Amino acid sequence: MINIEQAVEYIQQGEVIAYPTEAVFGLGCDPSNEQAFLKLLAIKQRPIEKGVILIASTVEQVLPWAKLLNEDWTDTVLASWQATEQPIKGIKPITWILPAQPNTPKWLTGGRDTIAVRISQHSTVVQLCNALNSAVVSTSANLFQQPAITSAEVCQKIFPNIPILSGQTQGLSAPSQIWSAKTLKQIR
Repeated sequence: MINIEQAVEYIQQGEVIAYPTEAVFGLGCDPSNEQAFLKLLAIKQRPIEKGVILIASTVEQVLPWAKLLNEDWTDTVLASWQATEQPIKGIKPITWILPAQPNTPKWLTGGRDTIAVRISQHSTVVQLCNALNSAVVSTSANLFQQPAITSAEVCQKIFPNIPILSGQTQGLSAPSQIWSAKTLKQIR
């Protein structure tokens, strides 16, 4: 297990780490580092066309990657991210599919003109993103099309060479909901 400072060092050095999110453990890296991103996909055995989620602690960390402000749906998206740190019964974290900024790499979006982003209230994720002052790639810590991992112990068994950031999931039973900002419809 590693701490926040070590996690920041690994990410800045182009490495992939595992970390707890609201419901599952995630695999993450620096979204601006293509080599780290390709390493993450190879570890997960995930096709690049699937795209990934970026997870952040602030709206400012999302803005380099996604168009978010001054849209018809901006207030809806921002309001959905205003949750308390402890999950509220019946309310799940929401990941939004937003238009990607023109300079967002296609390898990050899976070749689309959109990108999936979430502002997390999970304390470990918030600490990590704040320490990096950046969003982080977030994809579930599992091999492609295998069940998501909900404990550090299982994560260690499946990915023995990946450093794991110390912490716990918030115990939610399912990963975040995914919604389209343009249609305001739930995708997952």
